Amino acid sequence: MKILQEHIVPPNIQKERLSDYAVGLFPGFIFSRKGTKKAIKKGTIFLNGKIGKTGDWVESGFIVHLIESEHTRPKVFSHSIPIIYEDNFLAVIQKPAGLIVSGNLYRTVTNALPFNLTPSPQPNAYLSPRPAHRLDKSTSGLLLVAKTPETLIELGRQFEKRLIRKRYQAVVIGKPKVSDGEILLPIKNKRSITKYQLIDTVPSLRSERLSLLNLWPETGRTHQLRIHLSTIGHPILGDKIYGQNGLIMKGKGLFLAAVQLTFTHPITQQIQEVSIEAPPKFERFMRKEKERWEKYRGQPKTVPNS
Repeated sequence: MKILQEHIVPPNIQKERLSDYAVGLFPGFIFSRKGTKKAIKKGTIFLNGKIGKTGDWVESGFIVHLIESEHTRPKVFSHSIPIIYEDNFLAVIQKPAGLIVSGNLYRTVTNALPFNLTPSPQPNAYLSPRPAHRLDKSTSGLLLVAKTPETLIELGRQFEKRLIRKRYQAVVIGKPKVSDGEILLPIKNKRSITKYQLIDTVPSLRSERLSLLNLWPETGRTHQLRIHLSTIGHPILGDKIYGQNGLIMKGKGLFLAAVQLTFTHPITQQIQEVSIEAPPKFERFMRKEKERWEKYRGQPKTVPNS
């Protein structure tokens, strides 16, 4: 019996039938309510070490396992993704913009992982490795992936305790008043903190100025960086949700990338720091904006001699 995925029911949840609770619990394998009931009937979902039944009650602290079978093999998405680091327990991949991490679709990062990663020799390794966190569909960059349940649980603990350090880079509209700052603005009434550092700024005909920033989210709210920067008047270039009308730059994508991850390896206990360069389009777009500004406004008009 090979365990594909393990889920520990969190505290303070209401009792729920297994056939209801397990819907959406195992992305990449089972998506629908119908598929969940079928998996339970085929004996591939276990509850506390025993074959689960649709009418079993699920409570806090229970353990739900998905067991490998011909019905639980994921559909592999044959799409190449850059691998920045990999060993038998985890990997760090470079997620492309425009691809969702997981969900009820075939074209996901999760479904592409078996095509790109080397299978782990660990006896309880996942058949399909699991992303340890998420990035927005429009955000590119570094994504941590677990190959074993133990790795996923430990990385999840590190994320929960804010022990994993993430650095992003973004091109934003305008220029912050201070070069190094902190944004302390609640999101949905929850404490939210983002630190930023100005790297470069250039003039722009469209938006007066563009700035390249380093960003460190100290908390992990949904769309935190995008909301915070938009709220202080410097939305991320290409942001269709929080951007400014007329300055969204449709067709060029979101100028936000996760460029560095620092974490403790769950097995070796060594500090791992993985980093990449920001997408080339960041520097290229800022350079072109500066060149256009210099061409049309940067040089004083010459008056011909009379």
